Amino acid sequence: MSVTDDIVATVLENIEERGYDDDKHKATLIKDEANQFFKDQAYNVAIELYTMAIEYHPTAVLYGNRSMAYLKEELYGSALEDADNAIAIDPAYIKGYYRRATANMALARFKKALNDYQAVVKVRPNDPDAKKKFEECQKIVRRIAFEKAISTDHDKKSVAESIDINVMAIEDSYEGPFLDDKITKDFMLELISKFKNQKKLHRKFAFKMLLEFFEYVKTLPTMVEIQVPAAQKFTICGDVHGQFYDLCNIFEINGLPSETNPYLFNGDFVDRGSFSVETIFTMIGFKLLLPNHFFMSRGNHESDVMNKMYGFEGEVKSKYNQQMSDFFTEIFCHLPLCHLINDKIFVCHGGLFKEDGVKLEDIRKVDRIRQPPDEGIMCDLLWSDPQPIVGRSPSKRGVGCQFGPDVTSRWCADNGIDYVVRSHEVKPEGYEEHHNGQCYTVFSAPNYCDQMGNKGAFITITGDNLKPRFQTFEAVDHPKLPPMAYANSLFGFN
Repeated sequence: MSVTDDIVATVLENIEERGYDDDKHKATLIKDEANQFFKDQAYNVAIELYTMAIEYHPTAVLYGNRSMAYLKEELYGSALEDADNAIAIDPAYIKGYYRRATANMALARFKKALNDYQAVVKVRPNDPDAKKKFEECQKIVRRIAFEKAISTDHDKKSVAESIDINVMAIEDSYEGPFLDDKITKDFMLELISKFKNQKKLHRKFAFKMLLEFFEYVKTLPTMVEIQVPAAQKFTICGDVHGQFYDLCNIFEINGLPSETNPYLFNGDFVDRGSFSVETIFTMIGFKLLLPNHFFMSRGNHESDVMNKMYGFEGEVKSKYNQQMSDFFTEIFCHLPLCHLINDKIFVCHGGLFKEDGVKLEDIRKVDRIRQPPDEGIMCDLLWSDPQPIVGRSPSKRGVGCQFGPDVTSRWCADNGIDYVVRSHEVKPEGYEEHHNGQCYTVFSAPNYCDQMGNKGAFITITGDNLKPRFQTFEAVDHPKLPPMAYANSLFGFN
């Protein structure tokens, strides 16, 4: 029995002891408990309680509340379904349209979101929040249409062309590290120290790092192949999500990245946590210092929509400017989608595929230089999740799929893979074994969003012993800045 199951069982026992009049009354009591767990940010518990309340007496409000809890958990497919159910029960339930619009925004279905915001404004023409959301969504739809109308492959310019670091003056008051010709270990140590003390890297050096990183990642393949020598340790980390101080703790526990201590970080470096700028520059710095011993896979949060929604864009604009935010959007499109270690360990952020028959060669040929699509190999690599039952199921996230142990077994056999490592999901212990040891989840953001209470974890292997070994760790203190501090109010998450 999970912790969530225990909590739900206790809640139901208390309700039974207090008594209730009928199913409708019982559903109301369960809903009240669910609302409190939602307020306390225990969204998984709230979802289970809303589900039970719906079973007793379904209402638009219950579906709407569960939809919002699903949105908090990034389960956009389930959120959409619940919003539809809420509207079907009560077409006048305004929050249902809000929920559906938010889910569609997260899935980059902006025209559908605009229709829902328009419906809200029609009913509430004097509601300033509804009007603002409608106008902002309308701007996004118009911008996308304009960009599509004027864009051609040959005239699309890189943000890099608009950056001139030579005109960026360094103020006398600047107290951070100076970057000369190339990044050194001393520079990285000073950078981390300044970041810990909440100091900024000067924009001249920040842009210099980004320009160099951009030129490097453009040369990388979609699937990077790594050979770990026989006796060498190799570390695989999962989501960090802007939890810079926990990233530093990984290095305290496991050692700084070096030629004898290589790392792979498996996506979702940014968003949610409010120190994403410090996190990504630390990672970029180590990649430039150790190009053959520090590796970075793209996650679903290395994308334009997620960054607008969950805080990274707002943080970059707050700490630097819009130009840098736009450059990150372009850079993220060039990150590799996956890694293959010693021909036997396949590492990607999300998981396996909706269709059988995907070969490593098919992955190598994927055009990754774009925003994540809704279907196909790239989408599945970034979004899919394992499930305990055989076969495949639609994803609760609304994109990708859920894949069972038979899917993993066939794919590994077809491609000569021992096991798959993926991230993408919070786990109480920071990791979880799936599918008879042929799939592992690793998640490296402890006490995710300052409220989940989970441990973080990382995996170590050696070149001559590919069996995964797990190291768990607890969250460390950080400055009193809450997660999602820079999130866009359009999405209702800050």
